Amino acid sequence: QVQLAESGGDSVQAGGSLRLSCAASGYTDTRCMGWFRQAPGKEREGVAAIYTGGGSTYYADSVKGRFIISQDNAKNTVYLQMNSLKPEDTAMYYCASPLDVWTRCGGWLQRTPPSKDNYWGQGTQVTVSS
Repeated sequence: QVQLAESGGDSVQAGGSLRLSCAASGYTDTRCMGWFRQAPGKEREGVAAIYTGGGSTYYADSVKGRFIISQDNAKNTVYLQMNSLKPEDTAMYYCASPLDVWTRCGGWLQRTPPSKDNYWGQGTQVTVSS
């Protein structure tokens, strides 16, 4: 059973930065790890993903050039560095990983709505004010 615990959410002004962390446990395989977000009244959407085996990364168009996903394998932790934050980035951010370790990261991130066959964290709130 994969367990995910997010931290790092906060309230910031537009143009600011935040780093979210996702501490993972309960697995030893290589797999996709990713960040999704959900704003009030909107569907949950994929933000960024990383394949822990080789480090390949994937991003939603809306965050390319501003967000960076990375990993620390020694700590089993995935990070989301968010720069140049905008009010439209305000959402609950969730860490996730697919139940099937063979899931391809790119398609998994882009699937709308996200697959229900995922492990999910409890979420961390990011609020960006203008």
